[in-house]
Amino acid sequence: MENLSTTASAIKHASATSDDGEVVISSAVDRHEPRWANYHAKMASEFPSPFRGGKDPLAAQLEKFVEKLDLLRPEKNGPAYLGKSGALSYAYPDVKNVTVPQEMGDLDAVLDDVVKLFEGAPNWGHPLTMCNVIPQSNTAAIIASMLSQVFSANILEGEYAWNVHRAELETAGMLGNMFDWNPVNTGAIYTYGGGGCWTYGLKYGLTRVLTDSRNKGIRTDAKVICSQQAHYVQQNATDWLGLGMDNIVHVRTDVATNQMDLGHLEELLRDFAAQGVPVATVVCTMGTTDASAFDPIGKVREVMDRHPNPEGFGKAVLYADAVVGWSWIYFKDYDFDTNPLQFSDRILPVLKANGQAMRELSYADAVGIDFHKVGWAPYVSSCFLYQNATEFESIHRRGADAYLQARTPYNPMYYTLEVSRTASGSLAGWATLKYFGKEGMQAVLGGILESKYYLYDVLSAHPDMVCVNPDDSGLITLFRVYPKDVDAKVQYGRELNDPAMRSDLIKHNRLTEAVGNKLFEWFRAGKQIDGKHTPYMSFSTGFRDACYNRDGTDAEAVVYALKSFPMNVFITPETMKWALRCVEEARDEVLNA
Repeated sequence: MENLSTTASAIKHASATSDDGEVVISSAVDRHEPRWANYHAKMASEFPSPFRGGKDPLAAQLEKFVEKLDLLRPEKNGPAYLGKSGALSYAYPDVKNVTVPQEMGDLDAVLDDVVKLFEGAPNWGHPLTMCNVIPQSNTAAIIASMLSQVFSANILEGEYAWNVHRAELETAGMLGNMFDWNPVNTGAIYTYGGGGCWTYGLKYGLTRVLTDSRNKGIRTDAKVICSQQAHYVQQNATDWLGLGMDNIVHVRTDVATNQMDLGHLEELLRDFAAQGVPVATVVCTMGTTDASAFDPIGKVREVMDRHPNPEGFGKAVLYADAVVGWSWIYFKDYDFDTNPLQFSDRILPVLKANGQAMRELSYADAVGIDFHKVGWAPYVSSCFLYQNATEFESIHRRGADAYLQARTPYNPMYYTLEVSRTASGSLAGWATLKYFGKEGMQAVLGGILESKYYLYDVLSAHPDMVCVNPDDSGLITLFRVYPKDVDAKVQYGRELNDPAMRSDLIKHNRLTEAVGNKLFEWFRAGKQIDGKHTPYMSFSTGFRDACYNRDGTDAEAVVYALKSFPMNVFITPETMKWALRCVEEARDEVLNA
């Protein structure tokens, strides 16, 4: 009884509740109490309060440290990274030679250290940042994602998520409506990234096609068919699911459009059916990172229907990897005749074509969507959307768990890969859908496309540069820079089409890579030219094959290109002109080295 009394006294010292219900925290050290009680008191003062009243520690610290984080942003016209230096602050692997401190630390000191970790991090909203499909996050999504951490809603199942589950369910309905699916039978799972979506799409196919695989394992070499342009996550998914990377089959792509060759797809499906080999999943890439290619998914569905799997196997799943291109669906029903948002005549046909391409997502069994790409939401907010929730959820269902009870009608714990799922992604995606609306998203997409075509015009005025993706309809511009005395358009045309020019192609690929690396070096060093900082850009080491490398077997007969991916609303025409000026300066330094 004495121990119980002592413990009760220590707990009372550490945390007490006043008569009106307000939590009163004591952080003063009491030498008469056990040491743990003093630690407990300090910790209780730095956890969020469970009740209203008084100053909440979380709110106070958030305000303080968001302000400190904001101070890392540069002054106007500063570099495109956060803080004072773009250099790494650690040496690898020596950085891992560290131990956990013995005593409890100071909260402010720890959070100051967190802020320091962002020194040199890319500033995604900076006008000079145009390296990849990584946008600045919108305010609604950031706050929604942060709020999910306060009360740790676990969207594993209904009891721990309660009404927070509406974010995932309403995402399914809103996107299902946009895809012309039945919204009530559309399902959505927010998952760990585009790789998670790909993995879910493949697992859907394996479960549907190899009906005994969930119990007996994968004992049949089912095939996964995707285009030569498909994302490298194809290897992750087939590897981790145990199917094996050797069961990936690539469909040739058209050298001009980068689209899947339907004739080759039909040939593959016909041959597999004749051999008795099943296909688990056919993946259409609806927007590649570099080339912005859209596979003709409606026609792919027709080919699949003509060549079903052999008897004894289920129907192959058609998965659309639309993590980059999905948001063009917002232009599916745009009124191009009245043009209410007053886009230029130049981009209207592009917007219309993109909207029509995304209209065909209605043919897919499932679609992968990244809100943290062309949705302007924070990492990670990927959504695996499936048309037939009744089928998907039933064929993947597992039994009940002893310590979890179904308290609500929605309990994805029975069929999801993850059994602990934060609500941060679902709240970020849902908030983005509600905040932007159709016109908001259309305006952002269209505005960036206007900037892209302005860059095309600027490029055409530089004889030593050539745009190498002039027919692509995405947000990215890929281009090459040549020595000053070279006609870039003529030279590139020869390198792309004439096998005798293979050595020139490779030589200028090396120049492209060197310029890209030089620009990155300058960006990290905070270099200035005429008092202005240089841009944060990137490059592709093979966004397409040369025309004489149709089968892709020649690893060097590919096209390297510098990359301008203007993913934020702060980029201006002046930014585009300045980027090209810096490219020329980098080219000259590389050639004169």
